[in-house]
Amino acid sequence: MKHDVEVQKIAQALFVINKHAKTAPEPKQLYQLKKQAIEQLLKEKKAFKKGLHFSNHPKLSNQHSTVLIKVGDYCFHIPPAKEDLKQLEHLGSLDQTYRNPPVKMSLSQAKRLVCQYINWKQEKPKSAATKKQRSSYYVPSSLGKMDWPPVRSKKK
Repeated sequence: MKHDVEVQKIAQALFVINKHAKTAPEPKQLYQLKKQAIEQLLKEKKAFKKGLHFSNHPKLSNQHSTVLIKVGDYCFHIPPAKEDLKQLEHLGSLDQTYRNPPVKMSLSQAKRLVCQYINWKQEKPKSAATKKQRSSYYVPSSLGKMDWPPVRSKKK
């Protein structure tokens, strides 16, 4: 019974992470968390691949497929591996009437739960000062100068 509760909690956390990733300005980390957690669940046989779906968002106007993954009561899509395209049944277009059950969980709680499950350590971001390149050109400030506006010297 504890196994089912754990899988359901992780599925809910993945749902929250996926929902936030879709609207995040920089979703790379969230999608990475989702991918690693789903890989771990598949490895432990707590999730399974149901088949392939056509994506609603074609890449460069080319239709492509995604793998439908079932985790507890929740379904997710991930990019397919070459083996998936050969082995899995194609289910056609997405069922627009199906929705995952709603969840009341914060993003921070969901990330904490998934990070704990996959034993993931977040890399510390480099400080903004080291990332930012400074210009070698220096413009002195005119603030605090006594003669403002500057008077042009007349050249003779």
